[in-house]
Amino acid sequence: EVEPASEIVKRFSTGAMSYGSISIEAHQTLAIAMNRIGGESNTGEGGEDPERLYDPERRSAIKQVASGRFGVTSEYLVNADDIQIKMAQEAKPGEGGQLPGSKVYPWVAKTRHSTPGVGLISPPPHHDIYSIEDLKQLIHDLKCVNPRARIHVKLVAETGVGTVAAGVSKAKADVVLISGHDGGTGAAPLTSIKHAGGPWELGLAEAQQTLLLNGLRDRIVVQCDGQLKTGRDVVVAALLGAEEFG
Repeated sequence: EVEPASEIVKRFSTGAMSYGSISIEAHQTLAIAMNRIGGESNTGEGGEDPERLYDPERRSAIKQVASGRFGVTSEYLVNADDIQIKMAQEAKPGEGGQLPGSKVYPWVAKTRHSTPGVGLISPPPHHDIYSIEDLKQLIHDLKCVNPRARIHVKLVAETGVGTVAAGVSKAKADVVLISGHDGGTGAAPLTSIKHAGGPWELGLAEAQQTLLLNGLRDRIVVQCDGQLKTGRDVVVAALLGAEEFG
């Protein structure tokens, strides 16, 4: 039995692109489009304008929590349908990132709760996550703040991602996202874009097999993103185990 189109669109979301890396017009237009068709848009790690949080037309359904914690407040979290913990970025796993001070405009600083003109650094790790147990604690805390929201954990496709995905499942996350190296190029150096991370096909296959072998597959939703551009990409991802697509 095939799902109706109204249900299929709910399986799609936009990539996480933060306000500051793209303009307010682009960020808001993506949210409006996804809200109208029934999919979900993602705030990225730059937070969201408080005025948009309460507007069902303009709000992003997925709120991201990244290592810099920019814009993350209780108000931000309780107005989320889904909350995504970003462990790494596809094109530069384990590297962190930096927004130069010249790009921290007053309106960007306001959304990120920072100082205009002062550079912002996203650390390579979350400084409160150094083990699966630490991740489980953050998932628990986020569920306490917003019990209605699904908690996602974003991982990068690379060797060993299946083991991490199993840990994410045991930590009681609702969704694990496997991201391919073709996405997440924002603030990434060219050497990382060319040589870091792995294709989503390999990461997704490893995660699916590891979850099945450990009897964990039915406990978590598997999502995939990283430059899925065609219908064929979506079909391949579905065959490899993905249930949702970015």
